[in-house]
Amino acid sequence: MNSEDGPMVRPFMITGGRTEPMHDGLRIETQLYAAPAALSAPLRFEARRIVELCQSPRSIADLASALSVPLGVVRVIVADLITEGFVLVDQRPGELSTTLIERIRDRVRAL
Repeated sequence: MNSEDGPMVRPFMITGGRTEPMHDGLRIETQLYAAPAALSAPLRFEARRIVELCQSPRSIADLASALSVPLGVVRVIVADLITEGFVLVDQRPGELSTTLIERIRDRVRAL
């Protein structure tokens, strides 16, 4: 990391030392979107950024790539946001499109 990137925050600091999400079933392709009132919630740091990014549906992999943090960290934060009702899981049935699968693959490779 070069000095232009700013100070590094260890992943365990972001999650309060937790390594397991509060919700099972959050896979890297899980599509999430922010609840309507989430932008006005008193969220900080990565949680605020996730809510901003989820104004349109995003996968866990998309969020990890955008935040430049490990997938496990994003899963823990997202699980907290789901518990608090600020982020919702897209429950639409159906298969993932090829475009979405390729985008997720590219995001995971970027990590």
